[in-house]
Formats: sequence, structure tokens, C-alpha cells
Amino acid sequence: MSVVVPVGVIVAVAIVCIVVAVLSSAQRADDVAAEQERQVLSRALSRQSARVLHELASVTESDDATRNIRDHFDPAWVDQHVGQRLQGFFDHDYVFVVDGNEHLLYSAVGRQPADPALYENARAYLGSLIAYVHGRDVLLPGAVKADGDGAAAGAHGRTALIQSFMGRPALVAALAVGADPKDAAIDAWAPVAISIKFIDRGALTILATTLHLERLRIVDDDEMSSSDATFAILDGNQHAVARFAWTPRKPGAEIVNSVVPFVAVALAGFALLAAFVLGYMRRTAAAIAAGEGRLRHLAMHDPLCGLPNRIYFGERLEATIEDVKAGGSNAAVFYIDLDHFKEVNDTMGHPAGDELIRNVTLRLSRALRENDLVARLGGDEFAVISRVGTDQNLVMDIAQRIISTLCAPYSINKQSIVIGASIGIAIIDKNCGVAADIMRYADMALYRAKNEGRNRACIYDTLMDADLSSRKLLESDLRRAIENNELRLLYQPIVNNSGETVLGVEALCRWTHPQRGEVPPSEFIPVAEHSGLIIELGEWVLRRACTDGKAWPKLTVAVNVSPLQFRRLDFVPMVERILAETGFDPARLELELTESTLIGNIETAEAAMRRLKALGVRLALDDFGTGYSSLLYLRRFPFDKLKIDRSFVLSIEKGSDAAAIVHAIVSLGRGLGMKVTAEGVETADQQLFLRAAGVHFMQGYRFGKAVDPSDITARLETPPSKESLSTRAALAG
Repeated sequence: MSVVVPVGVIVAVAIVCIVVAVLSSAQRADDVAAEQERQVLSRALSRQSARVLHELASVTESDDATRNIRDHFDPAWVDQHVGQRLQGFFDHDYVFVVDGNEHLLYSAVGRQPADPALYENARAYLGSLIAYVHGRDVLLPGAVKADGDGAAAGAHGRTALIQSFMGRPALVAALAVGADPKDAAIDAWAPVAISIKFIDRGALTILATTLHLERLRIVDDDEMSSSDATFAILDGNQHAVARFAWTPRKPGAEIVNSVVPFVAVALAGFALLAAFVLGYMRRTAAAIAAGEGRLRHLAMHDPLCGLPNRIYFGERLEATIEDVKAGGSNAAVFYIDLDHFKEVNDTMGHPAGDELIRNVTLRLSRALRENDLVARLGGDEFAVISRVGTDQNLVMDIAQRIISTLCAPYSINKQSIVIGASIGIAIIDKNCGVAADIMRYADMALYRAKNEGRNRACIYDTLMDADLSSRKLLESDLRRAIENNELRLLYQPIVNNSGETVLGVEALCRWTHPQRGEVPPSEFIPVAEHSGLIIELGEWVLRRACTDGKAWPKLTVAVNVSPLQFRRLDFVPMVERILAETGFDPARLELELTESTLIGNIETAEAAMRRLKALGVRLALDDFGTGYSSLLYLRRFPFDKLKIDRSFVLSIEKGSDAAAIVHAIVSLGRGLGMKVTAEGVETADQQLFLRAAGVHFMQGYRFGKAVDPSDITARLETPPSKESLSTRAALAG
């Protein structure tokens, strides 16, 4: 006994120590597992909050969003492109858009426009968030910042929160639309888009499945069980925004069970369990790393076409700039904008537009080298980084290859689609600036390429800065001139082929700038088209022409229509409204369209033209012979008149080919039952030739330059027999 007892005591103590050690280890293992689950859940919630902010940014951080939300609020556009997308594609629950004074501009809930009264209830939860975004408050009571930037002074243009909303925990994202991150004063009054996604049962089910958390749920204090693991999200006042509970995994229980039969088995079980825990931890870490990798890929790539997105492109551009400055070979950024892509979306729908984007992606990827980076920056904008050295000829060759590749016809939904591409190029060398400068240079070069006729490429040079500044200033002055009614219309007579009778007039817009003097249309019309002012300008011209034309009841009034203006869905209603407001006879209105208006827009254009014809409006195909001159247009579209471009008229006396083309156009027009007008007639010989060729109407300096409405009235009041040659000569300039 003296031996057994001490040995027994020693063994018992050893067993007790082992059991205690095993139980303690098991408890610690359970605690570690629960803490790990809390950390995984915390990171998952932060990622979900950031994802809600990213989804909100994807529909509000664009030029279109800035224009339709901040510059000129368009509720229909916001509903379609913000509310419906966030709720339809990303399952957001509430969407609000408020102005800088916290007044509601738009709200939606459950994929339907919400009751405005809902916003008044929501202000109790969102008021501090809006003030925080605008920089009027640095505190966020009752909320947790997901991005962790704290209570810094100034505006916060992008904010992601976890907070209680309407008594329910939710992921909340707020973004100042069109705000300049470098200018807090702009953020202070920018419209704010807010999106809310509740942490509801469906979201918890996805989290539980992804994170392997059993019975994950939101609980109150009195609903918690001692057997549950819990995790609380606490705001700055240490109040719980949400408290989560789940049934934790307990690896220590296996150790305890192994100790019960035999100590030896317990020890062996402990060793096995230790190995299992280590292996499990390695697998868990690997799973977390793989999940983070997938999330990073999703964050860095475009979901539609799989190309790197703007964020990834920006990182690669910065890395390329650093490498070039460190001695690497020069590179170039190709900023690509698809021409006429919007028309495809408008006429064939967004699914066709998405398919077109995927086709463009395939062509770009095949046209470039493997080490060239191709990215989609958003919408119809793509960018390429290519190591091309210092040879600008090689740069232009690459650009022309891209243009040729993208301009070939596409077959989508059994329809042939033709688009264009304009490219701005910025060279990256040792003396280049930062990434923002490179993109600004490429954007200016793209601007030049579009202004020079599209379907071309331009390389940035320092003169573009001055040119861009001049165009921006001219755009601002033109906008003010339209608003202040500082433009004027002149009218050029259209006569019969004998030149004796005025049958109509063509309205021509003129602008006398207070400082620059007379600004030619060839200068301000392209600026208006590029900036979108052509819509307001075109409406002003049409209204003024109808108003002035009422004084000449026997004359037709011809008005030029921009392709951008004609392709708008509200163009025909706008014409109908102006005719009704002015009381002008539709049969005396003649709208002049160019062939570029019809390219890639056949179905919509035909429908619009049929509606105009039903109103009684006449249609003329302007500048015929200078574009594609497709016979399809003449057969399919209901034109009343063809207008021979002035370039052919001026060449009649110089070359036989021009004369032959004029004869062919006249014969073609007569064969299709259309009248033919010749523009730019300046001499008697030209008039005699055109009259002999069978032209119905003429206009040009021989019959009168563009003059004020009063001059047209005076000419009409002068009897033809008394209209002297000197009077006609004076009217001709």
C-alpha cells in the first residue's frame, strides 16, 4: 500500500492533471474557434458593406450619372439606371437620392417608387449620414464606419456604414454624385445617393453557408443562449447596432470524449485532435485566402466582359509609369471610345448593347499582343496600355489596327451593326506626370479625334491644352448665348429653276460674340454637338423659324436637324409641340437630314420619319453625294427632296465628272418622285446648266445670301416685275 497508494495518488493526480489539461485545452480550443468565427464574420460584414458601396458607385460614378443627377436631375433616368439596377441586379432594399439641402429627389423600395413620406421617417436614421457626407458633421451616432476612416473633418464623398435602419440592421452606402475628391466645397452641396441593404434572413443564410456558421441569426439580449457564440457590432457609444448568435464548432468536445474510455486513448486522441486542428486551421486559412482572391478578382474586373476594370487599370498604369521612369521602355495609353454605341442601346436594347461589348472585347483582345493590357473603363470606353518604345509611327499603326478591327460589321440578333471608334493616345516616357495626367492627356487627344470627324486616332501634344481651354470657354459662352437669346436666324432664299420666284427659305443660325465678333457656324456647331447643347440649340432654331415663317404664308421653311437631335426619342413630340405652339402649317416645314443621321439607326429613323410625314412635315436629304449615298436610304425612307451638295455645283465648270454626277442625281431623284435642289449656285453658267439638267430648285449667292427676316419680307412685297437686277445683286451680297 505504501507503494501503491503513492503510485495511485501519483497516477490519479497525473490522470486528473491530464484530464484537467485536456479539458482546459478543449475549452481553449472552443474559445479560439469561436473567436476565429467572430473575426471571419466581422470581415465578411465589412466586405459586404464595401460591396454595397461599390455597387452604388458602379451606377452613380459616371458622366451620365453626373449629368442626369447633379447637373439636370432626370427622375426617369435615375429610376432606370440607379433605382432599378440597384434593386434589380444587386437586390438593394431602399434607394434614396437627396440634394445638398437634404431634400428628397428620388426614392424607391422593393423595385417600385416609394412613398415620399417614407423619406421623412428615414431622415431620423439618415440625417447624420447625409451631414457626414457633406462635411457638416463628423459624428455618426448609431452607426459603424465600414471603411474605418474615423471622424475626420471635411466632406466624405464615399461612405459605407453598418447601422440600424427602420429598427433593422442594414448595410448602408452613401456617395456624393459627381463630387470632386480634391475639392471638399463641391462635396458639401453635391446630391447624395444612398442605398440600403438589410441584413435579413436571406443575407444571413448566404453568410452562414459561406462561413460555415450553424444557425446564424440576429438576436436580442434576452434571446441569447449560453451555448451560442455571439458577436456584437458596437457604435461609437458602445451601443449594439446588431448582435449575432450561432452554434459554434467545438473541437474540444472530441478531446473530452476520447478521454472518457481510457487515458491512453485520451492522449492519443489529443495528439490526433491537435493534428486535426492544425490541419483544419490551415484549410480554413487557405479557404479565406481563396475567398479574398475571388473577391479581389471581382473587384478588379468588369462583370460583363471579364476585362480588368478602371481600378485595376489605374494600378497597372501607375506601375507602368514607375517602371518607365526607372529606365524601362516607353509605353502608350490608348483611350478608346466607341462611336454610335448609344444608338445601338437605344434602338436594339441593352441586351444587344451588352452583346456588342462582349464582341468588342474579343476583337480587342485578338488585335493586340499578349503583354498589352486591355481594360474596360465603363460604358463604351476601353483603354489599352502597350509597350511600344519611342516610334510614333508604330503607335499610330496600332491605333489604326484597333480602329479597323472595331469598325468591321457585327452580327447581333441576326442584324448587321456598324459602329466606329475614336482613340486618344498619351505617350508614357521618363518625363511624364502621374497617372491622372496621362489619362487627362489621352482624354484631350480623344476629344480632338472626335472633333476631327471620329473613326480616327490622335496623339496628345501640348497645343491640345490651349485648344481644349478655348473650346470649353466657347462652350460656356454658347450656353449663355442660348439662354439669353443672343443668337439670330438668317434666311437664304430658295428659288425656282428660272431664279425669278422665291419658293422657300432655309434657316441658318448665326452668332455674334460680344468680344470675338462673328463666330462661324463651322466653329460653334461642332462644339454644340460635342457638349450636347445641340439639343437646346436645335429646338431654339426650329421654334424661331416657325415663328418667323408665319409672316411668309406661301414659302416653305427649311430647318437643318442634327443627327444627335433627330435620334432622341422625344424629337417628334418636340416638333409636334412647337408646331402647335406657333400655329405654323406643318406642310410648309421642311426638315433637312444628312445621311449620317440614318447610319446604324434604320428602324428608329424610319419610324420617326413616318410620324413626321403623318404630321404633314416634308423631309429633305441634305448634302447628297458626299456620304455613303446608299440607294437603300432613298428606297426605304420617305424623302420629298434631294439636295445636291455645293461641292458638285462648284465643280460643274471645272470637270466633266461633277456634271455627270449632277445629271445622275437629278435622274435618280426624278425616278423616285423627289424634287431636287442645288445648293451653292453662284454664276449664270451654273444656273443654266442646272436648269437644263432638270433641277427643280436652286439656292446660292446668285439668288440671295442669308438675310434677316425683314429683308425676306421686303423682297416678297416687291412685285417681280419691279425687282431690278440691282436689288437682286444687293441681296446676293
